[in-house]
Amino acid sequence: MTSARPPVFEVRGLERTYGEGAAAVHALRGIDLHIDPGELLVLLGPSGSGKSTLLNILGGLDRPTGGSVRFGDLDLGAADDAALTDYRRHHVGFVFQFYNLIASLTARENVELVTEVADDPMPADEALRLVGLGERLTHFPAQLSGGEQQRVAIARAIAKRPTVLLCDEPTGALDVETGIRVLESLVRINETLGTTTLLITHNADIARVGDRVVRFADGRVRSDEANPARVAPSELRW
Repeated sequence: MTSARPPVFEVRGLERTYGEGAAAVHALRGIDLHIDPGELLVLLGPSGSGKSTLLNILGGLDRPTGGSVRFGDLDLGAADDAALTDYRRHHVGFVFQFYNLIASLTARENVELVTEVADDPMPADEALRLVGLGERLTHFPAQLSGGEQQRVAIARAIAKRPTVLLCDEPTGALDVETGIRVLESLVRINETLGTTTLLITHNADIARVGDRVVRFADGRVRSDEANPARVAPSELRW
């Protein structure tokens, strides 16, 4: 997928090292990458290959130790804590493997936690309908399946209308059928709202839903290829 518009992210020579000396762990070893507006990009690779480290840096949760990463005109590596907080609040939605819902709040109330602090939020009911939970607004997390809880987490992430949606193994704790429904929600959001979406997975079959697949190994990009055609989640089996 290509775009005439400037990239959302521009990554050059990105490095991230934890520790020092013989104990140092080189999580990223010179990553070059661009991510276009509206793209659904899959980051594919085994555990420990650097995918989550990259996602955390792109989300403003971690800082690089070398190279550069830009979100538009914002240099994420050089930004101070206040600028990164503002960036995360206004531009980034996160979806993790575990849902992090508040058990004492309904689905609607969990989503409303985000809408109360966003500048131009999507109504919680609308966000939940977008992920197929329009009939489950008043249910508590304990009354929802794992896949439904994950879709509440996705609705919460998109309710502030983020520029980018960063998803770290969102189907990792789910069975195939439930994972497909979660992927359908992510694809619908990408296509309906035009939200630039990054999806981490270790599952090569899931990678077929993306516009492009970047394969990681040992902290490096091993390949960066466009999918010939995006495959609907309903066609996947793993």
